[in-house]
Amino acid sequence: MGTRGARPRRKGEIKWSSHIAYAVGLITTDGCLSNDGRHIIFVSKDREQLKNLMRALKIRVKIGSTISGYTGKVTTRIQFGDVKLYRFLQEIGLMPNKTKVISSLAIPEPFFFDFLRGHFDGDGSFYSYWDPRWRSSFMYYLSFVSASRAHIDWLRSVIARLLKVGGHVTHDGRHRTFQLKYAKKESLKIIGSMYKKKNCMHLTRKRKKILKALRASKTQE
Repeated sequence: MGTRGARPRRKGEIKWSSHIAYAVGLITTDGCLSNDGRHIIFVSKDREQLKNLMRALKIRVKIGSTISGYTGKVTTRIQFGDVKLYRFLQEIGLMPNKTKVISSLAIPEPFFFDFLRGHFDGDGSFYSYWDPRWRSSFMYYLSFVSASRAHIDWLRSVIARLLKVGGHVTHDGRHRTFQLKYAKKESLKIIGSMYKKKNCMHLTRKRKKILKALRASKTQE
């Protein structure tokens, strides 16, 4: 299933901006470059995510549906043709069938955390809990996910260079993906950098989850 949207008419070259970097982060995680050299597909069950991508790229296409290859369930998606964007994404390191082979990307440092926020909104997660082992201390973790170890190692190295945090890498339970995790103090540095810019584009439910946990953490202190 699915509907191919109208083809965006892009004028001029693509220039880096907060929105473009955020869009690249989304496409890196939940996007797909087709083999025809022009079409880009983006799948998300969250319609806000689809609308954010369209807003970031300044396009309007129809939201269609498809069957998820992971769950077998119907989910929403957009598909559009944009040769300039396609070539731009190739130039920075993306490619068709990228899931397990993606490595480093050429993201300008001033826009890295916009990119990382898009990456987080796409495949990242944040979870918190009360840990009874440490006088009921409140714990939380920020994580980034990829099926490519090379990509996770690249993310970790850039974040370490920019924020002086280490993190640690684990497998998921089914050994299909790698997870780059940051606990409390380290995650706070990353969160502060990802959401530093006022009115930055983001997925509402994920940011609300983070803010709720941070409030709970302050009550414990």
